[in-house]
Amino acid sequence: MKITFLGTGTSQGIPVINSDHPVCLSSDKKDKRLRVSVLIQWNNWSYVIDCGPDFRYQMLRARVSKLDGILFTHEHADHVAGLDDIRPFVFQAGPMSVFAHLRVLNDLRIRFNYIFRSKNKYPGAPSVIENELNGTPFKLAKIYVKPIELMHGKLPVFGYRFNDFAYLTDVKTIDSVQKEKLLNLKVLVVGVLRLEPHHAHLNLEEALQLIEELKPEKTYITHISHKLGFHEEVQNKLPKNVFLAYDELVIEV
Repeated sequence: MKITFLGTGTSQGIPVINSDHPVCLSSDKKDKRLRVSVLIQWNNWSYVIDCGPDFRYQMLRARVSKLDGILFTHEHADHVAGLDDIRPFVFQAGPMSVFAHLRVLNDLRIRFNYIFRSKNKYPGAPSVIENELNGTPFKLAKIYVKPIELMHGKLPVFGYRFNDFAYLTDVKTIDSVQKEKLLNLKVLVVGVLRLEPHHAHLNLEEALQLIEELKPEKTYITHISHKLGFHEEVQNKLPKNVFLAYDELVIEV
């Protein structure tokens, strides 16, 4: 299984517009982060988790010529705002399969009404095939995917486990039942916003405690804001099996 980090930044990306924060002014390529998303590929299948406002450029940069579906973690703009840019894939191969909680699908139906409507549809609009998720494992191209129920502050969101790989972004708390689903991982990807505590996201200290509890073989940190610090400086302070992800990083699981 091939994992490509399409974006590893928080909702504003890095650099932040009009910011003079030192990280935003960094010349290190690893400090420049698009909105968070990941591409998962195996055999001839390709899926992304979330498609934010940078989706078009991410697809071009990663040279993605085929996309079989999108799994949504939740409905915040930095995770869904690029949905219109599925058009080239839809024109090429037909309606795009989307997977999400019913609440998220309902939000998308409002935000992208022209995509989801069945009557009086504009001929150039993309089409989707809706797949409602309720926390039960489901099958994608011979792989069982387990939704992981997380809390993003007070908002329930999904993470996803594909075999020995799990992806958790925008998370603050995980109950013990869901943690059981995250044991024996080869690779864990987890969102870490910054050093200081946040009401809806893990900070670095909290994430390291979670990693110690789950004990994956390797962990990659994503959904990073400029307030976490310079990539190189933070990486040098992390445990040997914990890594800061960066845009265009490719790993095999």
